[in-house]
Amino acid sequence: MTHSPIPHPDPELDIDDSDDLILPDAVEAAPQHEGQRLDRFLAESFAPLSRSRIKNLILDGMARRGGVTVRDPSEAVQAGMTYALTVPEAVPAVPQPENIPLTILYEDTDLIVLDKPAGLVVHPAPGNYEGTLVNALLAHCGDSLTGIGGERRPGIVHRLDKETSGVMVAAKTEFAHTRLSEIFANRDLDRHYRALCWGTMSPPSGDIEGAIGRDPKDRKRMAVRLSGGRAALTHYTTLRIWRLAVSLLDVKLSTGRTHQIRVHLAAGSHPVVGDPIYLRRVPAVSKSLPPQVRTMLLDFPRQALHAASLAFAHPRTGEPLSFATEPPADFRALVETLDTVAGLGSDR
Repeated sequence: MTHSPIPHPDPELDIDDSDDLILPDAVEAAPQHEGQRLDRFLAESFAPLSRSRIKNLILDGMARRGGVTVRDPSEAVQAGMTYALTVPEAVPAVPQPENIPLTILYEDTDLIVLDKPAGLVVHPAPGNYEGTLVNALLAHCGDSLTGIGGERRPGIVHRLDKETSGVMVAAKTEFAHTRLSEIFANRDLDRHYRALCWGTMSPPSGDIEGAIGRDPKDRKRMAVRLSGGRAALTHYTTLRIWRLAVSLLDVKLSTGRTHQIRVHLAAGSHPVVGDPIYLRRVPAVSKSLPPQVRTMLLDFPRQALHAASLAFAHPRTGEPLSFATEPPADFRALVETLDTVAGLGSDR
């Protein structure tokens, strides 16, 4: 990977449901797909749709095997068989308030900090015009939103991918939106993630540096690029290792490229556990794990990535603010299983 100056960063974006989604009409299962779960196979074949969304499409009767509708996400794939998936077109709509439960960590007249659950899209987009964080904030904040750009709406200054959980901040006033945008653009903050990835990092702590841009072979994926990308720098520290097969990392971003953590780890052959886009094959290191643990990790339906902490100065008062949350229950269950099943213990 190259070592080059880091340009002015931009916030990490969620492109899981972008408006220029291009998917194949159908895919034929290769011999290596024989016996694989249908939802996992389709998640690989119809990226960047998340595995959870594909599972719902299957349950809704939108998947076909050889022209026959299938509704079982766990059905075993048959090599040589053609599979198709219908993705309904979304109808544009003005975001409306929706009573969606939120875990609020802090709120005042200027901003709101929350613990975003996995599965919640941040901003309305084709395929997700309802049930988003913006819809939830419109309902929760109500008249306390004083207006941004002439519209009564929350100011989204950074995003987390749909299936990434963790700490987020949003502005309630135009002043806070402007100041928070500057804080994030200048990286005048401290933000850490927790990631479960395959394999072990070498060295255990260090930097991953490499420009990130669109994958030239798949425009819905990002990739480390030798040319045409934007410089990106990721710091990581290994917190735990299990049987040299799985690692728990603390990750800090110096830039905020789309999918940066996921792309940088995958480029080094250490993809995030459960990543529906960048985990493209069964990791060889998984063979060292007990079958129960291996299955649980391979079947995890989303990327095991959590925005664990966020610290910044209040945009109006300058008061230091700091927030931290534990990973959600499904993430913690993976760690607990790694610790306890078949005597599997930490190598660190």
